[in-house]
Amino acid sequence: MRLPAPGDILVVAPNFKRRLSGVTSTIVQLVPEQAKRLPIAALGPGLPAHLPKLRWRDLLRFWRKPPTKPFRIWHARRNLEMLPGILLRDVLRMPLRLVFTSASQRRHTGYTRWLIRRMDAVIATSARSGAYLTVPHTVIHHGIDLARFRPHPAGAAVARAELGLDPAKRAVGCFGRVRHQKGTDLFVDAMIALLPRHPGWQAVVAGRATAEHQGFETALKAKVAEAGLGDRILFAGEHRDIERWYRALDLFVAPQRWEGFGLTPLEAMSCGVPVVAADVGVFSDVVSAACGTVVPPDDLPALCEAIEPFLADEPRRMDAAARALAKAQAEFALAREADEIVAVYERLWADGGSAAKSSSTTGVRP
Repeated sequence: MRLPAPGDILVVAPNFKRRLSGVTSTIVQLVPEQAKRLPIAALGPGLPAHLPKLRWRDLLRFWRKPPTKPFRIWHARRNLEMLPGILLRDVLRMPLRLVFTSASQRRHTGYTRWLIRRMDAVIATSARSGAYLTVPHTVIHHGIDLARFRPHPAGAAVARAELGLDPAKRAVGCFGRVRHQKGTDLFVDAMIALLPRHPGWQAVVAGRATAEHQGFETALKAKVAEAGLGDRILFAGEHRDIERWYRALDLFVAPQRWEGFGLTPLEAMSCGVPVVAADVGVFSDVVSAACGTVVPPDDLPALCEAIEPFLADEPRRMDAAARALAKAQAEFALAREADEIVAVYERLWADGGSAAKSSSTTGVRP
């Protein structure tokens, strides 16, 4: 993607964590879509080569206003990125306005509230996230790159063969960081209970266990081995091309104990995969009864009870898969998210940067 001249950039999307995370995934997907509408660039380490990116020294150009707008926009998604924006705007006096996207569904710390109060506009990724904010905000749900997350044209069995999985066995997956909060242990326990009764199925855990959670992952692998299911429950690790793994699935499970938003059910449904999800984040808003099942969080019996019908009843699973894909295509388009975010930027530019100062200038999207 061709990068505009640094001086022409209107929006900066900082990403200051090298480790892959949900926030990083959002930036990687969203920035190219936003770049179709306005000059935007990411800033930070560990970002893929195809993204339009700024160098740190390019920030020196930001003391001058951009040629077409009264200021640039710094769109932060973490505390780590809000603070530098405040310093650039308030200490170095650059013509910047600050936007923050909040996905958290818990009470913010005093420090985070202090940072958020200094933003010029705030976006919440769901109504639940917005309920924890004390400032005016706009609710904008995440979207998915439907060109990237789509069913395999030759079917899931071919996708499994391409990944070295058994193409003759259907696959149920749980993707994301491997840790207690993500409920990886609940998924493993459910598979240990269910797979012996369903010999035509295999399970895949895809995601990274960071250093502090490697003991957790090791214990799960030991439990799988003790159950004699080491050949049917695969720990695939972290993959940048995770869409290939979604395409190999016939069912997706999102067993999180807590989640701010959670993209994985959207990504699975966009690949034509039905979902069983815990009632956290926006999962209950995304996963309807027609395309999956929502269960209480941290409830292993309920999780097993919800998963098993999809393993046992192929017509039901196929119907839910078709409905999941149709819902994703109708509601999850990344273009819709990009349009709504750009509308927040445009309000800031039109209002001279004061859109977050009064509730009358920021709407809450239902």
